[in-house]
Amino acid sequence: MEKENCTESTEFILLGLSQTQEVQLLLFFFFLLFYIIILPGNFLIIFTIQSDPCLSSPMYFFLANLAFLDICYCSVTPPKMLADFFSLCKTISYGGCMAQLFFLHFLGGTEAFLLMAMAYDRYVAICKPLRYATLVNREICCTLVGAAWAGGFIHGIILFGLSIQLPFCGPNILDNFFCDVHQLVKLACTDTYTVEMIMFLNNGVVIMMCFILLLISYAALLLRLRTHSPRWESKVASTCISHIIVVFVMCSPAIYIYALPFQAAPLEKVVAVFHTVVFPLTNPMIYTLRNKEIKSSMRKLINKYISWQQFIIRLHP
Repeated sequence: MEKENCTESTEFILLGLSQTQEVQLLLFFFFLLFYIIILPGNFLIIFTIQSDPCLSSPMYFFLANLAFLDICYCSVTPPKMLADFFSLCKTISYGGCMAQLFFLHFLGGTEAFLLMAMAYDRYVAICKPLRYATLVNREICCTLVGAAWAGGFIHGIILFGLSIQLPFCGPNILDNFFCDVHQLVKLACTDTYTVEMIMFLNNGVVIMMCFILLLISYAALLLRLRTHSPRWESKVASTCISHIIVVFVMCSPAIYIYALPFQAAPLEKVVAVFHTVVFPLTNPMIYTLRNKEIKSSMRKLINKYISWQQFIIRLHP
């Protein structure tokens, strides 16, 4: 890839979600309130699962990892977005842009692979219940989680490697609130057809394959449930439906943004907000709201904390 003789850009200008100050303030308080309410809930899920011996099954192990992963994912773009609401000139350095791009796809890819590991857990629980303890023990769970992180890293480093070699010497304005590959590559002052095709294969095709495989696996599991007792079928079906909801929530925006090569999608910024800010924090909550065991453990944990606080107050009036 030949570079033109030019002065390369050292920063990019982000147009953000809106240019109107009133709208920016409204969005700032909305997202801040959302974080104040939802983010502690994800930490509570992790702490509840770690502190309750009754929640030691692989399903809850994966759920705790999903909550941790989504907390990390929502730490990539939203802090910069919230800070930019009060900035007249929304800029991001070249290094910051590349770091944001890498971690966004590293963590996003990891989540896709983790959802596939969770689908495997449900498959063994439903189709091979007698061998569940052997096929999904703690060692295998850790291996699956490690493989998900490794797969996400490979996904992210490929996009990072392709992006960092591009020369940027012309326009440096991104019509978004964060750096992403499909907009960034349009600013490169060189022929990017090959790079865009590789990025499409690494993004669009991979997410489509994960989405289709997950839907097929859960559809097969729901059909398999017909052979079990109604009570057990209802309980497991509820868990599978929670998984399917999260698959749609996580994959649909990604497919909308990345599955169309060489062109921008309408309402891309709106979809990107839900994909990078809203949905990741709500994913673990979807599982929790449909799970009686976790809700019961949370209530016990909160009541224990309240009782402890009341005891401390009595000691120090």
